[in-house]
Amino acid sequence: MAIALGRISSSYRSHLWRSLLGCPEAWHKINCSVLLMKESAIHTSSLAFAGHNKWSKVRHIKGPKDAARARIFSKLSMMIKVAVKEGGPNPELNPHLYNLVEQCRQRNIPKTSIEVAIKGADKSKPASYALFQARGPGGASLLIELLTDNTNRSFADVKLILNKNGGTATDGARHCFTKKGVVTVQTYDKDGSPVPLEQALEFAIQAGAEDVQESQDEEDKDVYKYICEVPALREVRSQLLTLGMVPISSAPEYLPIITVQPSDSDKEKLFHLLELINNQAEVLRIYDNIE
Repeated sequence: MAIALGRISSSYRSHLWRSLLGCPEAWHKINCSVLLMKESAIHTSSLAFAGHNKWSKVRHIKGPKDAARARIFSKLSMMIKVAVKEGGPNPELNPHLYNLVEQCRQRNIPKTSIEVAIKGADKSKPASYALFQARGPGGASLLIELLTDNTNRSFADVKLILNKNGGTATDGARHCFTKKGVVTVQTYDKDGSPVPLEQALEFAIQAGAEDVQESQDEEDKDVYKYICEVPALREVRSQLLTLGMVPISSAPEYLPIITVQPSDSDKEKLFHLLELINNQAEVLRIYDNIE
C-alpha cells in the first residue's frame, strides 16, 4: 500500500468504473499511460506526514497531535523557502509556492507564520531534494524523500536508523514504484455539500484523471486522491476546481507497482522504523509498497 493513498474495494471500484465508462472514448481517456518525470525533478509540494493513514491506526506509535502539527509546518516551511528561491516570493506568480501556502491554510497555520517562512528564504541555507532507496523489515521497499543542505550527512543519518531497526540501504527499491500526479481534494464541494464516491468518480472522468481513491490526511480526515499523468497535474487540478471540488494539494508521488505482504510482526517493526525516519527534520515523505 502506498503512503498517502487509501484503498477502496477493487471489485466495487471496478463495478463503478464499468457503470460510468459506457463509451470507448471515455475508457481510452481514463487509461492513458503515465509519462514519468526525470528522477531529479522531484519538487513535490504535497507531504505525507507522521500521521499518514497506516500509522494513524497504530496509536501507541503515533505521536501527539500538536507534535505532529509542529513537524508538518517545519517541513512545509523548508519547502516554502526552497520554492521562494526558485520562483520568487509572490504566490500568484509562483505556482509551487501558491500550492504550499494553500496547504498551510488548509491546516490552519497562522498567516504570520507563513509570511515569516517566505521572508526567511533569503537567510536560509541552500537546500536540494534527494531520494534515498531502502529496504525495510519484511522485504518492504522504501523511497525516502529529503530536502537537505548536505546530502551525505542526511543519507548517513538515515542509514544509521535503518541499520539499527532492521532496514538497509539499497539501489533496487525504485523499480517497485511509478511516478504519477496526485491531486488531493476535500470530500465536500466548495458549498460544503458532501461529494459521494460515485460522483467523485464521474468528476475523475470529466477532469481527465485516471482514477480516484479514498484516503485520509494526517489528522484522519477523509480526502479524495485523483490520480493522473504527471504532465496533466495542473490541468486536472484546474478542472476539479471548475467542478466545485476543493483542492488541498497537487504534486507528483511515487505509487507502488510491486507490493509485498509482511507478517504482522514485521509490520510492527516497519511502522516503528517509518516513524523514526519521519521524525528526521530533513525527511519530507516516505513511500512504501506494503499491500
